[in-house]
Amino acid sequence: MPQNSAVPSFAEMLAACHVSAVHLEMRDAYGIAAEAAEFEAWKAGDDGSRYDRTGRRRAWLDLVRETVGRGVVMRRARIVSEPVSEYIKYEHAGTPLNIEAGESVRWLPRRRASDIALPGNDFWLFDERLVRFNHFTGDGASGGPEVTDDPAVARLCTSAFETVWQRATPHADFKV
Repeated sequence: MPQNSAVPSFAEMLAACHVSAVHLEMRDAYGIAAEAAEFEAWKAGDDGSRYDRTGRRRAWLDLVRETVGRGVVMRRARIVSEPVSEYIKYEHAGTPLNIEAGESVRWLPRRRASDIALPGNDFWLFDERLVRFNHFTGDGASGGPEVTDDPAVARLCTSAFETVWQRATPHADFKV
């Protein structure tokens, strides 16, 4: 699939995945509209929504369970600045649900990533061959996805992710 062609939905891309789906996140804050109220409530001391398996996150958790259930390995790595931002603390607080659903999650302090060749954007990599870049605006809102099956780009993303994964700390051992 060439760059800039019609982008399939994320769920469609995950459904077509057979072996692995890995996600690399590199921002210290995101401004995703769908989670704004939850993030504000969390900052005010209400973290109940971060553990709600039936609310806003249910569709994602169901998708992860279904994907892992058919044998796809799902891993997520986050490169973060230290001390971590409030948003990263919020993400960390909600990560146990991702793990419960079947994702493996690790964290890498940005200082330990200085010598890794990284793509310029967060991405999902499906079966080490198809890359979905997630573009963001300066304030962290979604800037839309871009998909490529360029083998050189897939190799870069595979190398970057695997290097980060090897250096990163498993979620259970990463303290914020």
